[in-house]
Amino acid sequence: MSPPDFDVLVIGGGPVGLTAAGDLARLGRTVAVLERWPQVNPSSRAFAVMARTLEVLDGRGLADGLLELGTTTPGVDIFGRSRLDLSKLPSRYPFALITPQTNVDAALGRYAVDQGADVRRGIEVVGLRAEADGVTVNARPKNDENPSHEQVLRARYVIAADGAHSTVRRLLDLPFPGRPVLSSVVLADVKLSRGPSDGGLQLGSSATGFAFLAPYGRHDADGSWFRAMTWDRGHQVDDTVPVGEGEVERVLNREMGRDVGIVEIGWNSRFHSEERQVPSYRVGRVFLAGDAAHVHSPIGGQGLNTGVQDAANLAWKIDAVLSGAPDAVLDTYQSERHPIGRRVLFQSGAMLRAATLHPKPARLVRNSVVPRALSIPFVRDLIAGSFAGTGLRYARGRGGGRLVGTRAAGIPLVGERLTRVQRNGRWVLILRAEDEAPESVPHVIPVRRDDDGPAVLVRPDGYVAWAGTSPAGWLEAYERWTGAGTTSADVHH
Repeated sequence: MSPPDFDVLVIGGGPVGLTAAGDLARLGRTVAVLERWPQVNPSSRAFAVMARTLEVLDGRGLADGLLELGTTTPGVDIFGRSRLDLSKLPSRYPFALITPQTNVDAALGRYAVDQGADVRRGIEVVGLRAEADGVTVNARPKNDENPSHEQVLRARYVIAADGAHSTVRRLLDLPFPGRPVLSSVVLADVKLSRGPSDGGLQLGSSATGFAFLAPYGRHDADGSWFRAMTWDRGHQVDDTVPVGEGEVERVLNREMGRDVGIVEIGWNSRFHSEERQVPSYRVGRVFLAGDAAHVHSPIGGQGLNTGVQDAANLAWKIDAVLSGAPDAVLDTYQSERHPIGRRVLFQSGAMLRAATLHPKPARLVRNSVVPRALSIPFVRDLIAGSFAGTGLRYARGRGGGRLVGTRAAGIPLVGERLTRVQRNGRWVLILRAEDEAPESVPHVIPVRRDDDGPAVLVRPDGYVAWAGTSPAGWLEAYERWTGAGTTSADVHH
């Protein structure tokens, strides 16, 4: 292969692709993003940013700005007057941020460009060939059939972040096993004069369908804006059928059990939901992330959050291998993120099936069991942490004990928080008060913790790589991941 044009080509300019591109550019890599749509999509399905994703965004200097553009909710009203309580999350962000995905896209777009990524809009991929030492991509302006306008780009690696209908997945002829699970779901932006009394998230469901409301935090004299999601069991039509006049209002009022006071309906869309996941997130030098790798029910607000965390997990590993780490580091993207994707499919699917139960006895059992389960603090915190991402962890593997694979954002530091320390994308060595600072190691930032916990080595994505009481023990883990000072190709995790 001739010399590459870029270290990494990212296909898809949504939140997943922009996170990956920004992270790689922040580490000094040459990156281009190819996005087939000429303009930023003015509408989008996602609206909830969970606690762990807010921590990831804070590590890029974006969380505070996004919080100013949305509203937060400490919980979600679900079945039988029960509530999924997020206020006890062990995070700086014990809530969900409700804001249109367009705000997240814009923030991540600025981040990618500011870090030096080359974002090219209106360019679609039409061919891809993976070779032993790189990937060749054929691209052209969207809808331009002139062969002379086709360009050939080469990169060491490709990240496919091009959505549920991924062109890269199709060009590689990859399986995407799964099935449709729900049809004729309607999303809409609605202004209500009588929304949820506490301004929080609310789910209403019955034998006839369900409705979901999420506040945007925008108010005027007439009312407040919400994102609505509705499903009517008795009105199942193709995705192309326009949303009918009165359709959203009828389902919202029926499932919420009251007149919600619709003042205005803005953007709306009808779609169907599927549950699918590619068997392998890595195909040689090509990696799939976000909806290109997994799709699932929109209930639970997991799509954007899971995809952004895919990108945060992958980008630093590509950089590490480009710097000399063993290739096996890249295999850990599959071993760490594929189980998380499978878990998200399960939990969002379980919530969907619970919301769409039809037999009355089953709904009565649901409305009895769920509130009782959520009244148990351990169960409440386990479920909340799973949906918020703060409770997810990677396998421990060799060394470091039970903390390895957990998020480190909650560790108190002297004078600073971890997500701010990691805004340059580097490793962090968290020392105890009594530990002697090690000699300077490139790309490792030493800090001190503000409690009596163990010393901890934190990966660039904010997860613990090693923990212990011997301040010298961290170096072995660092060398395994980065290849620094060793030629070993053995990565255990």
